[in-house]
Order: sequence, then structure tokens, then C-alpha cells
Amino acid sequence: MTTAENTTKLEQFNEFFSIEHKFSVNLVAIDTNRLPSFEHFLSKMPLPFRISSDIVALDQAALRPIQALSGVAGQLVEFLNHQANKIDLLVGYILSQQDEPEHRYRGIKFGGGGVIFESDCAFNIGQMLEMKVFLLEENCAVFCVGEVIELEAMPQSSDSDSNNKNECHQHKVIFHYLREEDREVLVRTSLHLQSKQLQDLSKQRNQANQ
Repeated sequence: MTTAENTTKLEQFNEFFSIEHKFSVNLVAIDTNRLPSFEHFLSKMPLPFRISSDIVALDQAALRPIQALSGVAGQLVEFLNHQANKIDLLVGYILSQQDEPEHRYRGIKFGGGGVIFESDCAFNIGQMLEMKVFLLEENCAVFCVGEVIELEAMPQSSDSDSNNKNECHQHKVIFHYLREEDREVLVRTSLHLQSKQLQDLSKQRNQANQ
């Protein structure tokens, strides 16, 4: 990868807001010479990943016109939100069954442009990866293909096994294949988590000032 290509890919990663957050990601290395087409990638997408983002899109499309109304519509929106939350919980459980321990790695940052994950082993820069990104606290997961664009050796994270002295490797990955609806879900989820973090920070400051 040339310096110019690497700069372009870093810009692609940074094009979208990203947030530090602990999550699980399943990774399977792909032979770069046998990279599937986007159509083949879509055909391989497990059904739970396909329907999860479709459900989110349908929920938002249904609620948007009602939210503009007043009066009893507010109660209707609240009821529909409760129903949507129930469905989200069910979808989240189904998605969690796709998380395979033998392919699981530690995600530490994500956004609409890509993810950063840690592992004891190092993947080469330019390596293509089939990825399942799990943000199960938000009942969210996406299936995608990514490319490693940056690799950095790091000390073991604090939640790693204290007896494991192996070097930890931090990988920055951009999305190579990702449905636009899934990118939108990641963007919304990152902004929602940022809002929650800011609220928690505000509460901590208020408690400290009391």
C-alpha cells in the first residue's frame, strides 16, 4: 500500500464520527486474491443481520409521520416505541447467537467508517476480513467486509488476562463492503452512545458539585 493510498483510506475512516466503546467482533481472514463481489457478499449475509437493519428502518418510517402529530398521537408513539423495543430485544438475542467464540476479538472503537479492534495476533496491513460487529447493548449488529489499514503494537489492555504477557496488537479497519442501511445504523448507534456518555458525565459532575 502506497503512502497516498494509506492516507486516502485513513481519510475514509475519519470521514465519519467514531466513538470508543467495548464490543465484540468476529473476524475471518479472506484471501485478497479471492475477494468476493459485492453481490456475493450480500448473498452470504446471514439472515438475522439482514432483517435487523430492515426492522430498524421500518420502525423509523412508521414513527416519523406520527411524531409530527399532537395530542393522542404522543400516546400512540409511546406505545409503538414499547413494541419496537420488544422486537429489538428479540432481534438482539437472535443476533447474539451469531457471535462465535472461536472468531471473537475485542472491539474498542467504531463508527460509520470502520472499527478498531485488539488481538494477541497481528493481521497484516491490507488483509481483508469478513466481520460481524456486535453492539448487543444497543441490540445492533452488522455483517461486513473490512480492510486492515493500520497496525500498532500496544501493551495488554487492563481487562486482559494478567498472566498473559503476549504483545497486544491494535488494528484499524475500514469498511470495504457494507450496506448503506447498516452504515446508517452504526452512525445512529455511535451518536446515541455519545449522548449517553455525555449524560453520564453530566450526572457525575453534578454529583461532584453537590
